[in-house]
Formats: sequence, structure tokens, C-alpha cells
Amino acid sequence: MKILGISAFYHDSAAALLCDGELVAAAQEERFTRIKHDESFPTRAAAYCLKAGGIKSGELDAIAFYDKPMTKFGRIMETYRAVAPGGLAGFLKAMPVWFGQNLWVPSELETQLERLGQVMPERLIFAEHHESHAASAFYPSPFEEAVVLTLDGVGEWATSSIAIGRGSELTLEKELRFPHSLGLLYSAFTYFTGFRVNSGEYKLMGLAPYGEPVYAQKILDHLIDLKDDGSFRLNMEYFGYLTELRMTNDRFAELFGGPARSPESRITRREMDLARSIQAVTEEVVLRIARHARKTYGIPNLCLAGGVALNCVANGKVLREQIFDRLWIQPAAGDAGGSVGAAYVAYHQSLKQPRTVPSAGDAMKGSYLGPSFSDDEIGDWLSQCNYPAERFDDDEVWADQVSGELSSSRVVGMHQGRMEFGPRALGNRSILGDPRSPEMQSTMNLKIKYRESFRPFAPSCAADTAHEYFELSEEDESPYMLLVAPVRKERCVDTSAQRDDEDLISWVNEARSDLPSITHVDHSARIQTVDEMQNPRYYKLIKAFGKKTGIEVLINTSFNVRGEPIVCTPEDAYRCFMRTQMDVLVLGSWVLHKETQPEWADEGDWRQEFALD
Repeated sequence: MKILGISAFYHDSAAALLCDGELVAAAQEERFTRIKHDESFPTRAAAYCLKAGGIKSGELDAIAFYDKPMTKFGRIMETYRAVAPGGLAGFLKAMPVWFGQNLWVPSELETQLERLGQVMPERLIFAEHHESHAASAFYPSPFEEAVVLTLDGVGEWATSSIAIGRGSELTLEKELRFPHSLGLLYSAFTYFTGFRVNSGEYKLMGLAPYGEPVYAQKILDHLIDLKDDGSFRLNMEYFGYLTELRMTNDRFAELFGGPARSPESRITRREMDLARSIQAVTEEVVLRIARHARKTYGIPNLCLAGGVALNCVANGKVLREQIFDRLWIQPAAGDAGGSVGAAYVAYHQSLKQPRTVPSAGDAMKGSYLGPSFSDDEIGDWLSQCNYPAERFDDDEVWADQVSGELSSSRVVGMHQGRMEFGPRALGNRSILGDPRSPEMQSTMNLKIKYRESFRPFAPSCAADTAHEYFELSEEDESPYMLLVAPVRKERCVDTSAQRDDEDLISWVNEARSDLPSITHVDHSARIQTVDEMQNPRYYKLIKAFGKKTGIEVLINTSFNVRGEPIVCTPEDAYRCFMRTQMDVLVLGSWVLHKETQPEWADEGDWRQEFALD
């Protein structure tokens, strides 16, 4: 039974293919179009998935869409009716999109499938938005039974929900409804501190440790009425997203001492404290909901999905408080993952197919679900382009060679295996560096990623030795880089001396541990644990680096520059490599050095090609 899952028309559109209950392929459209957060129909992603599954015309049993457009349209119309005559500008902007495309999903699906040489199957299944999120978290998880929390901006009406998964059944139990939304509350502060909504929330999370939660009580007093069970209501008098084309209004600005920060302007103490304050409130909401769910249902396992589940600091708090015995988070927790969830809803809920719980790990295959390129394919391309490279077919020799480059403080672009699905690069489309270097964070931020200097980098570490570097038990895993944990105290140094509170550059360059480039200002790190079975080549590289340096940890950041989607093809990787100050490029078994490459002639200014996120 072959099911194609689709998410589209809001942001991060994606496609996923399920064959007899096995997740075969999944990818975001942005990786192919090179338009970050591309919301268009995922034609290229769907084409890849169908090719990866060997699906011929007429072989699809069902198409599953990740939400119910008519229900969402009803919510939008009801909202505009309730706030009229306010909201007219938003209404006039939204209606052409809805009447031009969003209400005609069935015909759009048929048209796009025809372009791909496919016949529209008889079964077209629409899942609810939060049902898709919950399914994406529960069905691939390692649990027979689990509580599933979905926290995001908004779907049709739901903004937060609790579901219970048992075997092949998934039941939505409780929900909070629009406009009362934890995701939109966090996005309001993203907007107010000068970052882009639906893109810059992780920047706000990264900025938070530089500040103090001085506004947290003000948020609780004026913006959110939070109950003991984690339910809440927002005071809409402070928000603009119902009646204006902005997240916050003048009353919000007055509450926090002036207008919103202009994008790209200097970050001040106020923005740092606002970031810390909303992060603290968000963590408290998540913890209260989690405690309530554990007490109410008594189930020891928790799954998380929705955009708020990408808040890895809050996830780490849930883990360390041991509210649940075990925690699993969908790596593509945002809307892209809805394509996976919709396919699972169709398979288990609509078509009543049984579920097999993975005997080891989970069913996401490390999130390595995208395209791959063979060494011969890469070699032919390199030869055609006359790009000098050396091939290392033996994995041990390859790992020794690449780890030698890294231990010499060279920055390496890594393109190998199947592309990751979701927002995190997990070793297959990554930029790697030496975490021992105090300057590496600033170097990689400013000269390679071309992004804000304060943003931290994540460590990749071998799963079997992660507890030696971070406050994790030997059983704790973070394969998808979705948990933050403290660096072990014995590795840290005291940085409590006086400093200029608004000089972010000096903060970034402080040596806070013996792993300075992955240790954030609060002595924490967003961790990826690498398992030998899941990604043997990347695991070998980390181990080889450990033999040379005594440290089985690498800096891992996504292979792209600011505003660009993560690279997909070898061509994407080479272009990014030559446009930046990376030293070495690894394409499968091939290793390329910058100094031996022909001069790169770029047409135009590539910084204008990608809109700053």
C-alpha cells in the first residue's frame, strides 16, 4: 500500500512516501527550489519521493493532505467577521490567495500529479492539522503507547492539543483554540525583537541566555492568563495579528518600553531580556501541560510535535524534570513533518492498517530520507567541471583524512549520504569544525554562515560517550539535535566576571569550557548524539577526530549561508563552498581543497539571491 503525504500552501511545504507502513522518503520543497520555507505545492519533493519508491503511474493507493482547507478557511472568515471592521487589510490580502489556490486543493493535487506522470488515486484523505502533527510524532516513535503533545501557531482552530496513541490508534483528547496560541505568543516576541516570524524563532531562543527574565512577570500579568494545568488565554488587546498585518500593536510596545527593534539593527539589553523572559514563560507553559498530561493519563512516554517542539531548550527542561520516563520528538516537528503525519493518518486511521513498533530506535531512519548521490555520479560531475579532488573509498582512511583537516582547525563542508528531512543538518549536509577553538564560533558565524555573531553552534558527539561531555545519562539520546543540556561542570570555567552587558562579540569569544565553540553563554549546548548503526561514516569521523584530539565532539551546523536552504545536490554544496571561506569540501568519498580549485566567478551578488531570514 503506497501513500503520498503532502503539506503545502503555508510554509515549509513537503512530501513524504509511505509504503506498507514504512517511511521510504521525505523532503522539503525548499531544498529543490532553493527558496527558503517555500510554501508552493511540493512538485519536486513529490517527484523525488515517487522516484525513490519506484512508484509507477497508477500505483499510488492514496494521497493524504496535512490539514482541512475548508475548515481553516472557515476559521479565517469567522475571525474577520468577529473583528470587523478591523482586519480589512488582512482580509483583502488573504482572499485572493484562498480563492486562487488554497480552496482548490483536490484539483491542484490532480493537476500536479498529472505533471509527474501519475494518475490521481481514488482515495484523497484530508487529516486535521494537529492530527497530522500528532501522527508524525507517535507512529514513527519507539512507543506502543504515548501521550502526544502538539504545540504550534495554529492549524484549523487548534493551537495546542493532547492526544493519546495506543498501537495503531490515535485519539485527540483536548485542545486549546485560536487565537490563544503559545506559538503565536512566541512569534510575537520574535517579531518585536526584530526577527522574522516563522523563521527567526530559533534566533530568539539562542539570544535568551544573554538576558535576564526581568519581563517574565509582566508577560504573565498582562499578556497570558496561565492556569495550573497549562491551559491559558491571551489578552488580545496587546496583539495585532487579528486586525493588523503585524504581530504586536502599540499597546504591546508601550508595555515593553518602546517600538519593536528594526531588523538588522543593534541588539540591546532590552531584546536580550525580552528573549529570556518569553523563553522562561514558554518553558513554564510546556512544563505545566506536560505535568498535567502525565497526571491525567498516567502514561510514561511522551511524544512532541508542532513548531514549539523545535524549542530544544524547553525540551531539555522536560527531559531533566523527568515528568515522563521517555521522550521522543519528531525531527521535522514543524509543518514539513505534517506530510509524514498525514500519510500515517491515512494508513492507520483511514485505511485501518496495523502498526509495527520499531524493535530498535525509531521509524524515521535518522531523518536521512532525502536524495543521495553515488561516488561515481559525483566523480563524473567533478570531471566534467574540472574540479580537482581526491577519492578515499576506504571509510577508515577517509575518516582519518577528514579528521586531520578538522583537527588542524580547517572548516569542512560535509555532503554525504541521504539528505536530512527537517530543519537540522545531522552530518550529511553539515559544515563541521573543531570545538576546541575559542574563535571558531565567530569565524563560522561571520565568515562562513554570514549570520549574527551571537548564535551558538551545536555539537555532534558519539552516542556512547556523550555523557562524558554533557549532563546526560548513558541512556539519554538526542539523535535529532532537539535537546539542550548543560556541558559537564568539570569542563566549564567561571565566566561571572564583569563585562559590557551589551557587547555580544566579547561574550561569544569567551572560553566557557574546554569546548568553547559549542558552549553557549549559559554553559549549555544543543546536542546531536550520533549512533554507529544510524550513520556509521559520520560516527567513524567523530571517533577518528577523538583519536587525534582526545575530544569525540565536532561543531555541526547546517550546510548553507544565511537565508539559503540547506544544500541538496553536489552542485549546491560546491557553490556554497566557493562562495564562503570554507577550507575543505567533502562530497561522499571525494575531498576537495579550496586552494586547488579554479577561480570562482560568481554572477552578481549572491547575498541578494537569498532573503535574510
